[in-house]
Amino acid sequence: MNIVLPARFIAAMLALACSAPAFAQLDKISNQDANAGLKAALEKGSLAAVATLGRTDGFLGNEKVRIPLPDSLDSVASVMRRFGMGKYADELVQTMNRAAEAAVPEAKALFVDAVRKMTVQDAKAILGGGDTAGTEYFKRSTSDPLRARFLPIVAKATKKVKLADRYNEYASKGERFGLVSKEDANLDNYVTQKALDGLFYVVAEEEKKIRRDPVGTASSIIKKVFGALL
Repeated sequence: MNIVLPARFIAAMLALACSAPAFAQLDKISNQDANAGLKAALEKGSLAAVATLGRTDGFLGNEKVRIPLPDSLDSVASVMRRFGMGKYADELVQTMNRAAEAAVPEAKALFVDAVRKMTVQDAKAILGGGDTAGTEYFKRSTSDPLRARFLPIVAKATKKVKLADRYNEYASKGERFGLVSKEDANLDNYVTQKALDGLFYVVAEEEKKIRRDPVGTASSIIKKVFGALL
């Protein structure tokens, strides 16, 4: 069922943040256009993030989301490099990132479904929130199912690297001594969480980009609705 958001409600929510001309322009937008513009923006930003990360080097080639070894295992990597075994540490890092890249496309259907199921209350929170209110909505509505879908894909990828078993063995010992957090004590769980963190980071960046420059989205409905807020 399509959700129709009252244009007057949108205008009232944003009156304090908008200039008088922007307020007047926003008030002219129809309920249907306001609803379509919000949904189009959320879907466009989230799917752009999936496309950016769900490809070769989407994680590995991006310093802001690249998945490293946990801090507590850096010393292990240093020792390995000292004994000419650095390639094994590098292989593990590459495999972790490749696993994340393979898992991220699973988010596409869940993001689209989350937009479709968005309630009026969800829309109010997004419209009345900050630059990443839409991303926070996705976190609340998709984090658990995303984790469930990511984990088996990550596990399949990490099994190809023999060092993964050594990682888990070492990390389990480190956890007992408080050197490794419980979340980091299993390679698959660690990679899955980092993949989620990276995905939502890029979704947030895409959302801010659309809010900042709706004209650059090449979508007439997004330009119409969000352009009125500038």
